[in-house]
Amino acid sequence: MGSGKVTFVALLLCLSVGVIAEDPYLYFTWNVTYGTIAPLGVPQQGILINGQFPGPRINCTSNNNIVVNVFNNLDEPFLFTWNGVQHRKNSWQDGTSGTMCPIMPGQNFTYRFQVKDQIGSYYYFPTTALHRAAGGYGALNVHSRALIPVPFDNPADEYNVFVGDWYNKGHKTLKKILDGGRTIGRADGIIINGKSAKVGEAKESLFTMEAGKTYRYRFCNLGMRSSVNVRFQGHPMKLVELEGSHTVQNIYDSLDLHVGQCLSVLVTADQEPKDYYLVVSSRFLKQALSSVAIIRYANGKGPASPELPTPPPENTEGIAWSMNQFRSFRWNLTASAARPNPQGSYHYGQINITRTIKIFNSKSQVDGKLRYGLNGISHTDSETPLKLVEYFGATDKAFKYDLMADEAPADSTKLTIAANVKNATYRNFVEIIFENHEKTIRTYHLDGYSFFAVAVEPGRWSPEKRKNYNLVDGLSRNNIQVYPNSWAAIMLTFDNAGMWNLRSEMWEKTYLGEQLYFSVLSPSRSLRDEYNIPDNHPLCGIVKGMPMPAPYKA
Repeated sequence: MGSGKVTFVALLLCLSVGVIAEDPYLYFTWNVTYGTIAPLGVPQQGILINGQFPGPRINCTSNNNIVVNVFNNLDEPFLFTWNGVQHRKNSWQDGTSGTMCPIMPGQNFTYRFQVKDQIGSYYYFPTTALHRAAGGYGALNVHSRALIPVPFDNPADEYNVFVGDWYNKGHKTLKKILDGGRTIGRADGIIINGKSAKVGEAKESLFTMEAGKTYRYRFCNLGMRSSVNVRFQGHPMKLVELEGSHTVQNIYDSLDLHVGQCLSVLVTADQEPKDYYLVVSSRFLKQALSSVAIIRYANGKGPASPELPTPPPENTEGIAWSMNQFRSFRWNLTASAARPNPQGSYHYGQINITRTIKIFNSKSQVDGKLRYGLNGISHTDSETPLKLVEYFGATDKAFKYDLMADEAPADSTKLTIAANVKNATYRNFVEIIFENHEKTIRTYHLDGYSFFAVAVEPGRWSPEKRKNYNLVDGLSRNNIQVYPNSWAAIMLTFDNAGMWNLRSEMWEKTYLGEQLYFSVLSPSRSLRDEYNIPDNHPLCGIVKGMPMPAPYKA
């Protein structure tokens, strides 16, 4: 056999091995318990994972398979969601009340999912009850594969920073307040990685940097309702990634971070070696909240200066400032990275829109109790997870599709409490408009997808506003803010079959109904489009005891 034939055969063997070889697996065992924590100095019941708050960090690489065995040692049902992980064809692992039966007290469940064709800064958190107000969250960092170049040099180290507002009342008390028909009100403070401090109080360092080196800080806002601004004393930030997209690398003195959002910045230790403050302050609140943490130079001498960097403006001027910052976030189209599916969809401005869904948020009293809703529907969880009901063909016993129209109702003062499930046509390219007529900011997240954030503007949306869309380099992301009396527009292809939650990231509003589910069904019922129900998936409610449906086939 000639050398050319040997090479060809060897190539075929390598390709065949590549097809059958699986991507690496990462295994985790998590013990979820209560523990006493005091983020604002007041002892309260928190949710710990393996005794930690924030919880353990998942450091993985694009296409890795993640296996997490979760033991629920709380006294209540519990679920994790993996915020920003798209779970291609696999909404069974999404960890929301619409897709899974909860992990009951004293039981365990093993999540199995793949971070398929993704990079970026994500996190996990509990979706059940008001558990998010007690902790139970942590980092999920997805790195690029070794063969894919990253558009910046490797940092000396990476630091995850969880920021957000915090309540001293405790999650069970907060839930009782909401169940009683009232609002949980203003938060008590701001925390940074589970702690809070004022100028002069902070003594232990949050992180340490060596002079002359550059570090990556991955920020996420895991608060309950407050937008925040983050800034370093004496150190500008270079934005390099936002929710899975490499960005044009602009320099910022401070960055607004809205509830549920994540971003990565590079910070270079190029100042006098001593202590410096990281400052986190609330945005758009009548009474501002803030906290600081120490960033320490190795072998540095001297305390941090009490003179903090100036916060951005507030009120109307502050909203305009924040909107302009949003517009400055652009996708780095020259960077190599995972691209949104389907192939070519990053040319989103050239795809025809097949459907426009205009979503209007509102609040009202229903039977004397506070409720929030979208287009007149205030979502409530059914006894049986919606995905299971649909999979077992029992929707007529649990919910009706499309109670919520694609347009806001004429009377926005009324809310109907029901399971809010909308049909979405598989692989259709759609436009979703969020219009916020209230005086408080909103943020919205969509599970199972990244979408193109094409516009955020004041006033009311109308079709002629499309001329203001960024149809070239808008970021592909999973969370969008909607400012008071403003609107936001996103675009996406419903190409991921499953049942997917669209929700406010302000958990009070989510808990009281400001969410919905998109049912994305593939007409072929094929394994090419969606996985079968996992063998370990618990059954509950009306489907328990029903005969299993015929499995999908390739």
